[in-house]
Parts: sequence; C-alpha cells; structure tokens
Amino acid sequence: MSEVLQKGKIAKETSYQLVNITTEEKNQALQNIAKQLLIDIESILQANKIDLLEGKEKGLTDAFLDRIMLDKKRIQDMHDAIGQLVTLVDPVGEILETIEKENGIHVQKKRVPIGVVGMIYEARPNVTIDAATLALKTGNAIILRGSSSAKHSNIALVSSIHRALEQSKIPADAVQLIEDTSRETAKELFCLEEYLDVLIPRGGSQLIKTVVRESTVPVIETGAGNCHLFIDHSADYQMAENIVLNAKLQRPSVCNAIESLLIESGWFVANGERLLNKLQEKGVSIYGDEKVRQVCPNAFEATEDDWEKEYLGLSISVKVVETCKEAVEHINNYGTKHSEAIVTEDKENAKFFLQNVDAAAVYHNVSTRFTDGFEFGYGAEIGISTQKLHARGPMGLPALTSSKFFITGEGQIRN
Repeated sequence: MSEVLQKGKIAKETSYQLVNITTEEKNQALQNIAKQLLIDIESILQANKIDLLEGKEKGLTDAFLDRIMLDKKRIQDMHDAIGQLVTLVDPVGEILETIEKENGIHVQKKRVPIGVVGMIYEARPNVTIDAATLALKTGNAIILRGSSSAKHSNIALVSSIHRALEQSKIPADAVQLIEDTSRETAKELFCLEEYLDVLIPRGGSQLIKTVVRESTVPVIETGAGNCHLFIDHSADYQMAENIVLNAKLQRPSVCNAIESLLIESGWFVANGERLLNKLQEKGVSIYGDEKVRQVCPNAFEATEDDWEKEYLGLSISVKVVETCKEAVEHINNYGTKHSEAIVTEDKENAKFFLQNVDAAAVYHNVSTRFTDGFEFGYGAEIGISTQKLHARGPMGLPALTSSKFFITGEGQIRN
C-alpha cells in the first residue's frame, strides 16, 4: 500500500474518533502543541536551515526563500497564533436552525466537522501549523502534503505536533504528513475521494489550477493574488503613497500584496511621476503602459502577461486609466478575485468600485494587506478562498465545518 493510501486510511479511521472529542480536550491539545513548538525550537530551526541551504543551492529567489524561512520570532508567532485559536469559539455543535413540525417532529441543523481535510501547499512551513491546528479545533483529521522546498521543516513541525498530541485526548494520527513530495503522491492525493472529504490547495496559480483541473475530491479553491490598487482622481496623495508602499512592500511575497497599480489620468499627471519614483527608490521594478514609460523612462514595457502576473516580489505593473469604470473592467478581466482596493475621496466612485469589483475582499482607503484571518478576527486561516460556494475570503473555523440534520420524534411515520 502506498504512503498516501496508508495515511489516508488512518486519517479516515481517526476522524470517526474525533467527533467525540470535547472543546476542552481540543483546547488542551492545542495548548500542548504551542508549548511543544517552543520546546522543539532548536530542532525545528535546524531542519529549516537544511531547507534554506538546499533552496540556495537550487537557485531559489530571495522572495521564495523568505517564504520558507523560520526564525525564533516566526515560531513564537505560531505559538501565539495557537493561543489565540484556543480562545475562539468552537463552531462544532452550533445550532444553525430549529424547526418544530406540526406533527411533533423536532428538526435541528447543527455544525459538524467535515471529516478529513487534505491540504496541499507550497513553501511556507507555517501553513503546517496553521492547517493542523485549525483542523483539530474543528474536530477534523488532516492530511498535509507540503512541497520539497520545506520538506525537512514540515517533518520537524509534524513530529512536534505528534509529541504534543500523545499527551492529549486527540490521537496523534489525526495529523498525517505525506513525506514523499513527488508529483506522483500529489496526483494520488487528488483522487483519494475514498478517504478525503475536501482538498484545499494553497500556493501559486499553477498548483491551484492543477488541483482544480485534476482532482476528483471536492476542492475549496484558494486563489493566487493578482491584487490591484486603483488611485482615483480625488485621492489624497500622502494617503495613496502610504497605502501603495504598504500594500507592495510590507511583505511582497504574500498573496495579499498588490501586483498591479491603476491610476486615474488626471491624478497621474499631477502625482504619478512622484509616486513611481518613490517605488523605484524602494527597489521596485515597474512594468508600465506607454503613458507610464513617458514619465518613467527606465520602466519596462508591460505585456499582456504582466497585467495578469502575480510577481510575489519587487515588481509591479502600472496602467493609466480614464475612469473608475475602466479600472473596474480591467480588474475584473485580469484579477484573481482575491483583494482589490480603491483610494478616493469620491463616495460615489468608492461605492461603484466596491459593488462592481468581483473579489472576495474589496477595500476603500485601506491596504490590501489586511486580507488575513488574524486581521479579520478569525485567528489563523487555512487559506483565502476566491470561489463563491461554501466559503469565500479568509477561511476561519466555520469554513472547516459542514452541517448535519438531527431529527427526533415519538414514532411518527409519513403517510
């Protein structure tokens, strides 16, 4: 039996045990994991160093290496995130609907665990902790399949989780890691519908498209982030500059950083050169249309590929538009339905933008960097869904539940 089949079978069997675990027992297990991460911090960092060294030897970019890198602060952040997760309300058992029928039948619709969650992801080892702890809080078993670039880090983190769970009521088998990171194991996971209830991809657009196209397991699509910021005619310059620099530079390698900047033509004439110079001073490469390149001679010519590209680094595409409507049309044509922002003092244009842009999160005078489970009060998210069924936007605890009808009566039969 292959590793994927073996661990899928174990996860499914374990999921049936998890429905009887109480909130208190879940929280105790999570606290154990948080403590164990700090106990194991040196071995985790040592494993991460191996991944970083191998990544450098393979020629991975600095932005990609940043997504792999762990340090004491990032592990402390994982510890703190689990602490916040413990404080959140357990959604399992929540009564969503109650129906009292005239014939005396009592119907309740309640939140229940999904069962077995599959997680396939790239680079970031923190996803290992986020996904595992969110799954456990909602009573789900989870099968993790990270990428080869963070293999040693993921093995170390899951080993730490297992040590913590061995001191709890939750079986250690509730968290499974596919250690073979070959394409074959990924393809096998795509078709593991006998054991998997849902598969969540998290990573670049190519991974997500492949999972959506090839999986026979139901998929929650988390989208790549070709996020836009539109500067409207009435935008305050300093506000616009602050938001642009934050949204592009605060952490360029993440999915809620902006990749494309749209600027209204009048505002561009008055302020565009100043803003683009500021971006270039910060090391950002600009790919622009003709009007952009007239005021920014060292900008590269933007191609069709640039308008739809997720750079995940210090590059940005810039286009001059005539109206808010044109900006919205461009975004709906090239965006990935993730996070989109407008900077404006024009309330009507703000309203039009927010209503007409097709995205999971839309912003008025706010950086797109806030599309995040922590910032929305959900704790860590398992991903940011760009689809419209079941879950959309940052997926917190409720997104990892399903529902079940509980019907009770006194011998009623249907005529």
